[in-house]
Amino acid sequence: MELLSTPHSIEINNITCDSFRISWAMDSGDLDRVTHYFIDLNKKENKNSNKFKHRDVPTKLVAKAVPLPMTVRGHWFLSPRTEYSVAVQTAVKQSDGEYLVSGWSETVEFCTGDYAKEHLAQLQEKADLIAGRMLRFSVFYRNQSKEYFQYVRMHCGNIMKPYLKDNSGSHGSPTSGMLHGIFFSCNTEFNTGQPPQDSPYGRYRFQVPAQRLFGPNTNLYFADLYCMYTAYHYVILVLAPKGSPGDHFCRERLPQLDISCNKFLICCMEDGELVYRHAQDVILEVLYTEPVDLSLGMLGEISGHQLMSLSTADAKKDPSCKTCNISVGR
Repeated sequence: MELLSTPHSIEINNITCDSFRISWAMDSGDLDRVTHYFIDLNKKENKNSNKFKHRDVPTKLVAKAVPLPMTVRGHWFLSPRTEYSVAVQTAVKQSDGEYLVSGWSETVEFCTGDYAKEHLAQLQEKADLIAGRMLRFSVFYRNQSKEYFQYVRMHCGNIMKPYLKDNSGSHGSPTSGMLHGIFFSCNTEFNTGQPPQDSPYGRYRFQVPAQRLFGPNTNLYFADLYCMYTAYHYVILVLAPKGSPGDHFCRERLPQLDISCNKFLICCMEDGELVYRHAQDVILEVLYTEPVDLSLGMLGEISGHQLMSLSTADAKKDPSCKTCNISVGR
């Protein structure tokens, strides 16, 4: 049988977090002969790779020949925000079951995308189911070391400045490494209604009245749901003043929540005053996208312990948890 030409001029487009479209050129005489495509797909390892998923990427995907371009889709072997290399080979299945194959094409590299809004909406639906009842609260708080707050006072004009969000949470989160903000907590203890006296992040706590950061002129977005091989789950929310750069970033990428009616964090008017409530059964991490002046609140030392093991800094999500994963790249 006549040999097959080697595929060339590979083009990749329509890249998402768990799919891509691929096409290539081959001799016109091969178009009616080719019965199968072999796609050699390999993940490029780097120091930031998600070590908890996709350790073994299939090196050869087999597909029946279809008109090009063709879509390659699969959350079981494609991760978001991950670099891959790909090469293709065409083949003709012969009567004896063996394949006549072409040479391998050139290798092309590409990077998968982030979760889209529809993927985050699926995560939000899962988070809605576990959020639990709402508890009233009055302050947002942020724990850090004594040295952190000294630096803010001495070198930043008393203003905490937004910083680039780390890679904690879902690997496909569009906020990781892209959105600037300051993390606050708002969870309270059920029996006291006050913030807990322990913290993973430092013994010094800045508390700011909730209305200073959250109100009718603020937009609220759902950003992530994850756990760290634990029974409890974290929900990341973004608070962005309307019209701010952070607000514009989130509006394009994240599901927006009704500030007075959602399962996680609400601000509503009751008896002529703003009332604030948070979900009881998830740990909220609230990213505020603008600078915050320390003069807006109070700084003090907590009486509890610094529980370093509970820190979520650069925390990797458990890819096996059925509660907080969806059927796209983790």
